[in-house]
Amino acid sequence: MFRRTFIGAVPLTLLAAPLAAQASKKLVVYTSNDSTLNDLVFGDFRKETGIEVEPVAAGSGVVMRRLQAEKARPLGDIVWGVSRSLLQTNKALFEPYASKNIDATPAEFRDPDNLWIGNNLHLLVILQNTRMLPAADGPKSWADLLDPKWKGKIAFTDPANSGSAYATVTMLVDLWGGGDAGWKKVGDLFRNMKVLNRSSLVFQGVGNGEYPLGISLEYAGPLWAAGGAPVKVVYPSDGTTASMEGVAVIKGGPNTENARIFVDYINRKAVREMILKATFRRPTRNDLDLSSLPGGLPPLSQVKLVNYDEEGWTEKRAKTLEKIKDVIQDSR
Repeated sequence: MFRRTFIGAVPLTLLAAPLAAQASKKLVVYTSNDSTLNDLVFGDFRKETGIEVEPVAAGSGVVMRRLQAEKARPLGDIVWGVSRSLLQTNKALFEPYASKNIDATPAEFRDPDNLWIGNNLHLLVILQNTRMLPAADGPKSWADLLDPKWKGKIAFTDPANSGSAYATVTMLVDLWGGGDAGWKKVGDLFRNMKVLNRSSLVFQGVGNGEYPLGISLEYAGPLWAAGGAPVKVVYPSDGTTASMEGVAVIKGGPNTENARIFVDYINRKAVREMILKATFRRPTRNDLDLSSLPGGLPPLSQVKLVNYDEEGWTEKRAKTLEKIKDVIQDSR
């Protein structure tokens, strides 16, 4: 059995460290994925390799702050489930490794120096609880969410704790004209939203009927629908972007060989099919036929995608997070 550790709102210096790695059959994974995916993957990985996994689970922003605090003496081996923006910003913390699955992963979804490799592609979408809000009465676009009638009815994740939430906000700034005009509309949107600490709280809130709407990731819709929840995915008519999540080997971690085994495992074709069938996460691999797999995910060619300056927003992430913090405070 693996033991799951969760990081909450606790000062990083007071966090309990993972159990010390004792032998070659141990792996400490800092993960921003929810327990459903963690349980599936870590159980299968242990069964296949005999390597015991100790997950340390938290939002992606919290995970990366912990890695930064531990960089002189890393306690983890793998970081998994964080955005390309966070991976790129923190690549000095990672050790290069060329995955065996590199050829099946398009170059745009992996670091040129093999410091990280993408696993999932998450489309930024609107989730709607059709029991609380009939399908025909919901928003069709991001712009529709600015209507004051949605005040307090839209769940969203704090961008300080979520790479995908950061991507959503900055994408909308650009989509809504950039500069002061874009930020003004983002401020109007925040006035309608409930800002939660973790991404999982957003789709749980929509799935359980606490909120009629949520801004979240594509996979959450079919995942909750498969469990019987009245949740549908709205692909905004004014466009969206695909936010990549990936995996990286932590530089100087105690179990580097096991970390490399995990990187190869998590991007293998059969494993990506298993993950999609169970959790509906869109793979970065380009050799899976989505039409033959569960979830009904549309091909990217059927979704309106907008240009998103991920590199530019990554470079000014720290300053932008301060701006977002101010916008949230002003909207309360």
